[in-house]
Amino acid sequence: MPAAKDRVEEARRETRGRSRMKLKHHSLIDKVYAPRNLAAAWKRVRSNKGCAGIDRVSVEAFDKNAEYLLAKIHELLKADRYTPQAVKRVWIPKPDGRKRPLGIPTVADRVVQQAVLNILGPIFERNFLSVSFGFRPGRSTHQAMREVWRLLQSGRPWVVDLDIKGYFDTIPHDRLVGFVAEEVADGRVLALIRQFLTSRVMEDLKLLEVELGTPQGGVISPLLANIYLHYFDAKMVAEGYAVVRYADDLVVLCRTRAEAQAALSRVKSILEGELDLTVHPEKTRVVHVSQGFEFLGYRIKKAYEKVYARPREKSVASFREKIRYATRRKQGVNLVEMIHRMAPIIRGWGNYYRKAHVRTLFFKIDRWIERRVYAFIAQGWRNQAWQRYPGQVLRSRYGLVSLLRLCPPKPRP
Repeated sequence: MPAAKDRVEEARRETRGRSRMKLKHHSLIDKVYAPRNLAAAWKRVRSNKGCAGIDRVSVEAFDKNAEYLLAKIHELLKADRYTPQAVKRVWIPKPDGRKRPLGIPTVADRVVQQAVLNILGPIFERNFLSVSFGFRPGRSTHQAMREVWRLLQSGRPWVVDLDIKGYFDTIPHDRLVGFVAEEVADGRVLALIRQFLTSRVMEDLKLLEVELGTPQGGVISPLLANIYLHYFDAKMVAEGYAVVRYADDLVVLCRTRAEAQAALSRVKSILEGELDLTVHPEKTRVVHVSQGFEFLGYRIKKAYEKVYARPREKSVASFREKIRYATRRKQGVNLVEMIHRMAPIIRGWGNYYRKAHVRTLFFKIDRWIERRVYAFIAQGWRNQAWQRYPGQVLRSRYGLVSLLRLCPPKPRP
């Protein structure tokens, strides 16, 4: 308990100290359009790859003429004549069957956004609090999970399980630019950010105006989203609440039900009353860890005096669906190619969950994947392929990834 109280007091001092050190940054635009910064931004955009925007210029096409195009971007920014193009909107399926909008800027606009991010990122990173883990250098989902675990073990079993409805799509532009302006005094940089936010969206060959939000898919959107919710972090921490936030996915952990109810009330007051966001009425609740809650793709629950973390059912179902598609019969590839294509799917999902309580689950899924492979080999389910290709052969000779082998070794008793 004393350690937990010390952490809260340390966080409070952190917020008070930073509020006293307000020093705005001037003359940043020349750093944004500096050739060296633009070259570094392009290198980052190229490594991330991604689709072409509405101009249909791919990363590969941009690369062929990168020197000329970067020089052109430099001149436009320097002369204050740069204007972002419209963002291409595509819809990405969600595990629950719904879809979320993804905005894809042109490659040139992604370079400019990355150039701005290179300059603004370090400025705001110094202000962000330790309760924030999303899209920050040196921080990860697993660190956020460890912090949740630590708070549960320290005697905070009551959880405010929170969902912000359509967060990225509902951030008010004026308030967001105002938060940026608290640190940045360069009017041209602020105007550039407002241009990113208000860029029109092209969907089904129609250009749509944008009044709220920052498009998911924009390079600078994660930073802007963190800047906006930093206000929430600072308020909650200053009042002594234990918050863990990863972008818009957040929980508040409390010692008692009464404290959790008070925290929920305060959360709504800040998010809805002060930040003009919407707390999802059906997905937000106060819950005891023994009832279980979901966070960052995990299902966390206490049973038999022990806290467990496992992949949530939707994540398992989504993974199985990807494997079904990868192992579908009559897809025009041989066994080696099919296993090669499936490897990053298995490895990526397994590495994300490998430190949770998943050994039994991973064992069962490994056996199921083997059966999918046998059905692919024999073009049917009831077959004897397992006799010719036992699991060990599939793994050692053909490179089939085992989920179970991704798990860290069990600690010795």
